[in-house]
Amino acid sequence: MAIVYMTEEGYKKMLEEITFLETVKRPEISRQIAEARDKGDLSENAEYDAAKEAQGLLEMKIAQLKDKVANARMIDDTKLNTHTVQILNKVKIKNTKNNAVMQYMLVSESEANLKEGKIAVSTPIGKGLLGKKVGDIAEIQVPSGIMTFEIIDISI
Repeated sequence: MAIVYMTEEGYKKMLEEITFLETVKRPEISRQIAEARDKGDLSENAEYDAAKEAQGLLEMKIAQLKDKVANARMIDDTKLNTHTVQILNKVKIKNTKNNAVMQYMLVSESEANLKEGKIAVSTPIGKGLLGKKVGDIAEIQVPSGIMTFEIIDISI
């Protein structure tokens, strides 16, 4: 797997999720499998099949998270600046068509959460903003066409 850049906060959240899945969810699914097995014939036992499938999905998710953690590289936020847009910057932009002002924080894919205003640098908008300066106009190709944003402010 490729190197995954993340903040220390994102790294800790991922470790907490792995711990939760291994200590809470894994035993829960094991109990469901045991209960379903006790009900008799496994060849026609939908509960058993569902529990085994849930176990497989859980183990796959744990393996993916552990792989991300193993390939994680921490971003040193002391070396960040606001001369140009880069990962971990908060960027205030204005849509030039409707004058809507938005603020996003550019983060790694694993930490993206639109509800929290965090967008991944790998998205079309994230890619289009990287390297821009305050006052620059970013023309970004999105699935619905081209969007034009003015960079109003860059902060940490």
